[in-house]
Amino acid sequence: MKWQDKIVSDNKVLLGKPVIKGTRISVEFILDRLANGWTEEDILKNYPTISAEDIQAVFAYLNDCVKDGLLVELRQQSA
Repeated sequence: MKWQDKIVSDNKVLLGKPVIKGTRISVEFILDRLANGWTEEDILKNYPTISAEDIQAVFAYLNDCVKDGLLVELRQQSA
């Protein structure tokens, strides 16, 4: 599966944030839910318009972002 088939960006949808194709559900939204303890099952139950493959595409997209250095490097700040 190529994430490019599932994750899209359009300036007319959520200001161009990457979203799951055919929805207004952003990659950021999915990650926020997972970071706050939701399971994949919780997401699928509450957002039936997306699939397990869509969630897998979110991770594949992020993996490519990390590999390509598109994410800002985290730096430890001194207090």
